[in-house]
Amino acid sequence: MQEMQRSANLPDAERLSILSATILLAYALSQFVDIPGRQIAVQLPGIYLEAQVNIRTLVALLVAGLTAAGSDWLMRDHPARGKKHLFEHLILPALTALVIAIPLAQMPLSAIWWLGFALGGAALILVLIAEYIALDPEDMRVPLASAGLIAISFALFLALAVALRFSEARLFLILPGLALAAGLVSLRTLHLRLHGQWALLQAGMVAFIVAQLVAVLHYWPLSPVPYGLVLLGPAYALTSFFARMEEGESPRQAILEPVVILLLVWGAAIWIR
Repeated sequence: MQEMQRSANLPDAERLSILSATILLAYALSQFVDIPGRQIAVQLPGIYLEAQVNIRTLVALLVAGLTAAGSDWLMRDHPARGKKHLFEHLILPALTALVIAIPLAQMPLSAIWWLGFALGGAALILVLIAEYIALDPEDMRVPLASAGLIAISFALFLALAVALRFSEARLFLILPGLALAAGLVSLRTLHLRLHGQWALLQAGMVAFIVAQLVAVLHYWPLSPVPYGLVLLGPAYALTSFFARMEEGESPRQAILEPVVILLLVWGAAIWIR
């Protein structure tokens, strides 16, 4: 009876509705508020850095922060929370909100924009629910929630890479953004697969290698989707390899599945190109 009750834990519907509505309202209002953008320029020895900051840039950052704070508020009433820290459960919701904001900011207001708005809102709600479930390791739904969070996290990384490539932003903006996203996605994935164990060194290695690839690929004539797939392959393969090694597999066993996935993803990138 107690196990059935623990497996029925879901976020408070009122809190979830308020948080989701606030975030979606911020996305919608950004389409109707027009504030002149500003150029931020910094002259460093041998390099001139310049970036455009507008209302949509600010909305994307504010919504990510709001989602992290709202996720903390949402999960504080979980019966199994106790004195657990909630940091790991805030990473993907904040990243989800940020990734949704970037392509919405690039699209004109149209039927496609509203479709992306609806799908993004649904994805955000699913992430919040899955993170709430994952808070209790004894919940029977945790394996399903973890699998969903891992799949969504890498899909978010792909979407972010595609959106940044499409925006034609400069390398000094794209590189830290994608390296940080890869590191966070890898960190959360390893934390889920290793049942609460932190793998900071491994996640840092994934971020470093993705950063090198971003620098190399920046000037290659790749369209956005193949570009995203080329980065997704190593990010997923390395994360999977590190997870399998930590689970006790030999290097020969651990490398097989990641290499197969890497070849499939890169094959898809070549085919699409």
